[in-house]
Amino acid sequence: MVFFIFKVMDSTLKEHISNFLNEPIKSVHAVSGGDISTAYRIDTPNHSYFLKSNNSSNGLKMFQAEAHGLQLIHDTNTIKTPKVLAYDTFQNISFLLMEFIQSKAPSNDDFKNLGLKLAELHQVNNDTFGLELDNFIGSLNQINSPHISWVNFYTKERLIPQLELAKQKRLLSDNECPSAKRIEESLNLLFENIKPSLLHGDLWTGNYLISTDGTPYLIDPAIYYGHHEVDIAMTKLFGGFGTEFYMAYHSVFLEDFNTDTRIEIYQLYYLLVHLNLFGSSYYQSVKSILKKYF
Repeated sequence: MVFFIFKVMDSTLKEHISNFLNEPIKSVHAVSGGDISTAYRIDTPNHSYFLKSNNSSNGLKMFQAEAHGLQLIHDTNTIKTPKVLAYDTFQNISFLLMEFIQSKAPSNDDFKNLGLKLAELHQVNNDTFGLELDNFIGSLNQINSPHISWVNFYTKERLIPQLELAKQKRLLSDNECPSAKRIEESLNLLFENIKPSLLHGDLWTGNYLISTDGTPYLIDPAIYYGHHEVDIAMTKLFGGFGTEFYMAYHSVFLEDFNTDTRIEIYQLYYLLVHLNLFGSSYYQSVKSILKKYF
């Protein structure tokens, strides 16, 4: 997700945020915020804040889901998340206000610490796969209906909805999309003895921060309980995580003979999401995995 929006903050929203904070705003700077929302750094005489705004019909729901995910991760006492101060809608503009985390480029030690902290998060378990609330992956709906079976969950709540959407958008044809039955038959032997771990859900390089004191933070989650390798699959899809990250992580969660295969199958979900969000440039990658495994 590499397209960034830079925009001047609406003056009435700026005034509203200032009134909410009960502080005068000294400066507002647009910062990289991905392709879904506009993002700003807000500086007052005493503090710095991070604000995301969105004027789409789903804007507030997306920010509610993001705030909920950040709070769930925070409550695990494993890896840090920025403190959420507010989410609301003002004059048809939805916004999410958080503390600003001053970040730096990660060192080898920082990557090691990030890997260990992510492993701590993944040791938070649940009885079922999914979550009590649905949320979003980018701007797309992500359904988290609970399942006892990881094969059922990943097939019916992850792959099938994205395949159906791709067909609706005419990005994939009917004969390129396997049935749920075919997917489940292919996955049964690969998805054995999997426990539900709390996932970030969208862990690309833009969704973690290393603060200036070396503390790792997770941001912008698409949280649910799933197989821990899903987060690792996303880290490997676009890169940006150092070798030390993987060495530290796999000192806790060991790889096995089928890990690489599962990683590729988990990347299919994210590639389908990118296909549905950004179009046909992701078609060949999706087609290759579908043909290889299904």
